[in-house]
Amino acid sequence: MEKKLTEPEFLDGIEEAIKYDHIYAVYQPQINHSTKRMIGAEALMRWKHPVFGVQMPGDFIPVLEKNNLIFTADLHIFELVCRFQRKCMDERRPMIPISVNMSRYDIYNKDYVGEIEKIRLKYDVPVEYLRIEITESSAIGGSELMKSVLEKLHGLGYLVEMDDFGSGYSSLNILKDLEVDIIKLDMRFLQGKVGGRGGAILGSVIQMANWLNTPVIAEGVESIDQADYMKSIGCNYIQGYLYSRPLEESDFFEAIARVIHEPLQKTVDLLKNMDASKFWNPASLETLIFSNFVGPACVFSYEDGKTEMLRVNDKYLREIGMSVTEKEIIGTDPWVNISEEGRRSYEKVIKRAIETGEEKEHEGWRKADSKCCGENRICVRSHIRVIGTAGKQYLIYALVQNVTAEKRKFDEYSENERRFKAAFEQANVYAWEWDIETKEMRPCFRCMRDLGLPPVVENYPEPAIEAGIFPPDYADMYRGWMKDIANGCGTKEGIIPLTVGRVPFYVRYTTEFDENGRPMKAYGSATLVVENKE
Repeated sequence: MEKKLTEPEFLDGIEEAIKYDHIYAVYQPQINHSTKRMIGAEALMRWKHPVFGVQMPGDFIPVLEKNNLIFTADLHIFELVCRFQRKCMDERRPMIPISVNMSRYDIYNKDYVGEIEKIRLKYDVPVEYLRIEITESSAIGGSELMKSVLEKLHGLGYLVEMDDFGSGYSSLNILKDLEVDIIKLDMRFLQGKVGGRGGAILGSVIQMANWLNTPVIAEGVESIDQADYMKSIGCNYIQGYLYSRPLEESDFFEAIARVIHEPLQKTVDLLKNMDASKFWNPASLETLIFSNFVGPACVFSYEDGKTEMLRVNDKYLREIGMSVTEKEIIGTDPWVNISEEGRRSYEKVIKRAIETGEEKEHEGWRKADSKCCGENRICVRSHIRVIGTAGKQYLIYALVQNVTAEKRKFDEYSENERRFKAAFEQANVYAWEWDIETKEMRPCFRCMRDLGLPPVVENYPEPAIEAGIFPPDYADMYRGWMKDIANGCGTKEGIIPLTVGRVPFYVRYTTEFDENGRPMKAYGSATLVVENKE
């Protein structure tokens, strides 16, 4: 018959329970929800009394902790896991990493790390197949001690998981102080619901963990809706009854032979040796450079067409003319202020930057909203580069320049050029520019169209003479003009029959001088001479 043991009965039976494996391990698989492959498992402590049956962990673990016996029980579970891994090795079975829980009581006045290392060496199990799992609550109030323990574990090659993350009151502070390798999220955030405020908190935690290069496992997932939601916010790794209850050793031994395995991957790959944790640290050199020594810059994430602003510096806010604070812009969607056409153009450049790994440039118009000036359209030139990836999510660094004035001036020049060209068309006028020092001539549109000239004519006027634009009997005279202009003549003019058809044109040159009075450029024009037939 089954019966709940009393505290004295637990204490009387602990030695026998360990000796005869009445305290034993069950194994709950950890699965990649996207690939359905196993990436690890957690070993959980169970107690089955030979007479009174299964005892609940919530009943016997507090008793063991209270009486300073949990250390012995935890070492027993660690040894069972090492024995299991040794069996897999001896029988050439597939192996996956297995996590073993470490209680805060294990490290108070005990050499937990030294003892588990003795056990591991006894069974000669590679350290990459063993992980140590701490709870968030175990780190509260003893962070310095926990730091030293984590340093020892990392020094020996163990990966450390933080269990029940988010269940306490100091989660973010603990994550800042303790360099854990894997985070296990407490699914109680969702409280049976998918999304809502709890979902928003989970999403923020997962994004933060991604940029800290820390994989996340969602623990306690029981429904496909929960698993799909976690996947949608960037967490693919799942542990819970949706995929498997905790399995007895024999069942788990068979399960790992049936299921395809894959390694747990780091969530972010930062480029150019950039350290993400330093980048988000306000006191770091990376942040100092970003805020003070580079130009206007921002950092945003991109994934499947979605963007979110993550960082901006003060120069960025000033450059785009926004009277807002960094706090007001963080978390916003940059696409909101860009037209659909502009978005497609920008996204095309982002994809090229992703594909090539090189810096790419984009220029486009967007809205800039400010409290004092209202809505305004500005043209922004961006130099973008991918500095990190997290699955399908990319971290984009952009140096920006407000080129609105430059763009409008260029548009004004383009419009004037269009009008000037139209006037030339009506007046039968050809025009060009001659650089006296380089002897390069730049013809107008009509010259290129009608006379077949390239955009730049080198060693002018010889190519024009060779092409027959200037007849042979006028060639020496025209060369003389060029020499006179180079020697400082202000103007030259006369009627010259041009092309093989010897069409008469009034040709005129005006010379431009520098501040020292030396000739720099000459501006030439040729106007068709219309005969008076009256």
